[in-house]
Amino acid sequence: MKHIHLLIFLFIPFTFLNSQSRSTQIYDNGLVVSAEVYASEVGKQILKQGGNAVDAAVAVQFALAVTLPRAGNIGGGGFMVIELTDGTSTALDFREKVPARATRNMYVKDGEFKPELSWEGILAVGVPGTVDGMVTALERYGRMPLEMVIQPAIDLAKNGYYLSYVQARSLNNQLDTFIKYEGSKKYFTKEDGVPFNEGDLFIQKDLAEVLEQIAQYGRDGFYSGPVADAIVREMRTQGGLITHSDLRNYRSIWREPVKARFQDYELSIMPPPSSGSIAVAQILDMMDDYALSELGHNSADYVHLMAESMRRAFADRSYYLGDPDFYDVPKNDLLDPKYNHARMIDFSIDTVTHSSSLSHGEFSNNYESDETTHFSIVDKDGNAVAVTTTLNGSFGSKVAVNGAGFLLNNEMDDFSAQPGEPNAYGLIGGEANSIEPGKRMLSSMTPTIVTKDGKVRMVLGAAGGPRIITATLQNFLNIAVFGMNAQEAIAANRIHHQWFPDVLFYENYGLSPDTIRLLEQKGHQLRSMSIARGHIIYVNSEGKKSSGVDPRGDGHAAGY
Repeated sequence: MKHIHLLIFLFIPFTFLNSQSRSTQIYDNGLVVSAEVYASEVGKQILKQGGNAVDAAVAVQFALAVTLPRAGNIGGGGFMVIELTDGTSTALDFREKVPARATRNMYVKDGEFKPELSWEGILAVGVPGTVDGMVTALERYGRMPLEMVIQPAIDLAKNGYYLSYVQARSLNNQLDTFIKYEGSKKYFTKEDGVPFNEGDLFIQKDLAEVLEQIAQYGRDGFYSGPVADAIVREMRTQGGLITHSDLRNYRSIWREPVKARFQDYELSIMPPPSSGSIAVAQILDMMDDYALSELGHNSADYVHLMAESMRRAFADRSYYLGDPDFYDVPKNDLLDPKYNHARMIDFSIDTVTHSSSLSHGEFSNNYESDETTHFSIVDKDGNAVAVTTTLNGSFGSKVAVNGAGFLLNNEMDDFSAQPGEPNAYGLIGGEANSIEPGKRMLSSMTPTIVTKDGKVRMVLGAAGGPRIITATLQNFLNIAVFGMNAQEAIAANRIHHQWFPDVLFYENYGLSPDTIRLLEQKGHQLRSMSIARGHIIYVNSEGKKSSGVDPRGDGHAAGY
């Protein structure tokens, strides 16, 4: 069967798009939870037609490239964690890479650091990895041919899909930026600046043609031929750096997941250049000496302990983490429970350790976007995939490839564009994450699969820059320690600390006035903000799967 047609989706009234109940849904067979309704439904149909979790993941990724242009992509990159019932536990790094012509000080002009160049425009773009990653994963672990799993995305691009209210608003909010770039203006604005409306049918003919090239020629349909020509032409027109050679030479990499143990659970987390794995493992170690359930969920002492652990892990992140192919990441030292317990030796339950007085830890052998998107999948056999993918900022660099219809990332901002200077998320980086040709930038994306007694129990991840790390951690603890169901866990209020700025972030109305007062007495500076958007699948001991769809976004669970 070559084609999967989605007309059943295309003619669903747009009022359906935000109608899903935010209670936990339970399924006996396969389940997909993603940030967007069409993409989740695509994944479900692939599972029902006999595809496994990897087939569904590839189909969802390509669908998101059509239906979630602010974050879903073929012009960006990401990470995939896989746990199969045959014992396979692996991770695929399809993170973007630095163009060969890039230089360490490329954002320093006339002796002055220009951070905006790493955030918007053609110089912010890293070599995209998504297409290679999807083809690579499918070839090794999928059951279905590429043309079959990509056909739903082609249909959605060619025939259109209905914009949700949030999607229409996000496009409208970028109007002044999009009109600066010919391709972006063509594809993501209306004539005369007329705003998009909820329910508009959004059609992307040029993107459909690109997807057809990929379906026919695999990775060569993107990294060479007319699509590659269009990318390089965009680079030459605007003064960018990516060449045909950069595209041809891009390859994703299989890596070993970081394994973290907590109580009876084992977490398999994307390793560096993801910083989330080591940070989550460190925080769990730092908190392990305390009776968390007795402290109480989001009590002042629980929040304080978690924030202080986060503070220390993010301090280490800034100094020690980078692309392991370029820098000897001291993973074993950072994952040593003795080291992490020692990091808490100056911890006091009564007062803060201010970030200005706290640096990275020392060893005896010492040598990121808000607009990311995550999806979780478990098939009927129990195989699981967690994927987090991104353009970095919302709509990435804001530059769309003219003639191809897709946006390019702005991932170069995830490097230490100038070591010691904060990036767009306030994260400070060091030499380990400095710019070098061919290097992958450090990321906060934290796709995670949790097993217990050798069987998948949770599939976790989030979107939201550095808040991904802390949200994924808390979503796990909400289930593992506090016994919440998947929807309760994802909806519970979260906190975040990242060393600098020295602020304890919390969600509006997420902490009681008394809790806030007690935290302020300990010395915390507090500020309210929304903290990430996650998606959870929980599998109980009988193999039944339940969904956690984040109420902070437009997420959707689709199962059977």
